[in-house]
Amino acid sequence: MKKISILFVSAILLSSCVSKKKYVMLEQEKGEVVSELTKTKVEKEELEAKFQAIQERVDNYNAKINSLSQDIDGLQKESDSKFTVSTNGTMTSKLTERQMRETLSKVDPNKVSQAKTLKDSMNLAIEYNLNRVIDTSTLNEDEDIAVNINETVVMISISDKMLFNTGSYRVSNKANDILQKLADVINSEPSIDVMVEGHTDSRTISTPTLKDNWDLSVLRATSVVRKLQNEYNVSPEKLIASGRSSYQPLTANDTKEGRSKNRRTRIILLPNIDKFFALMSSN
Repeated sequence: MKKISILFVSAILLSSCVSKKKYVMLEQEKGEVVSELTKTKVEKEELEAKFQAIQERVDNYNAKINSLSQDIDGLQKESDSKFTVSTNGTMTSKLTERQMRETLSKVDPNKVSQAKTLKDSMNLAIEYNLNRVIDTSTLNEDEDIAVNINETVVMISISDKMLFNTGSYRVSNKANDILQKLADVINSEPSIDVMVEGHTDSRTISTPTLKDNWDLSVLRATSVVRKLQNEYNVSPEKLIASGRSSYQPLTANDTKEGRSKNRRTRIILLPNIDKFFALMSSN
């Protein structure tokens, strides 16, 4: 009986020793795993820090590249905007000259060969564009309307009886049709500026609202300009109002017919050089 008790106690002690060894081994394995995890975490943080540093360097490089690109663009624009003066005094920018050459490539070579100066070349380029986009044939339907295209300028002369009552600067309703056609021409070409000139005959005028023919010619021009802007949607930035009084007559003022010819409103379509070549480039 005593032997059995000793064997039982020994078995318990032996099993306890085995369990302790396993426990120690597991603790060691746990420690190794924790250590490995800690090492991995540290390495991960180091890699993230390195990646962040690399990303910052990339961002800095990209910022420098963008800055250099902007500088290059700025220098190119500055170079393009610099004006050169030809021997005859014509001033153009490099950008204008480049765009003008592109336009001239579409012009009849025989005409281009006859251009002797830079001004001649510019006139050819602008005339080409005007003839391409503007059709004034519908305006020249009446003896009281005269259309003349002189190189780069379109001049449309309208008798005052089509626009105004005698001695008045208020545009009459009978002018609606001609002004609508005129607005269609103007709005068809964004590179055109429009000068409206009022002209009178030599007979003097004096009323409570009009001191002389200067007043009448200017007010007639501004009345046409306002109507083009307000009723026919012509951009006001394109419009110029001016008065010439009686000092640019077409003929002598000593007859009724002569005075009638001199009383007129002249619409001058003027190509805006910068807008013209910018549009030609974009097209």
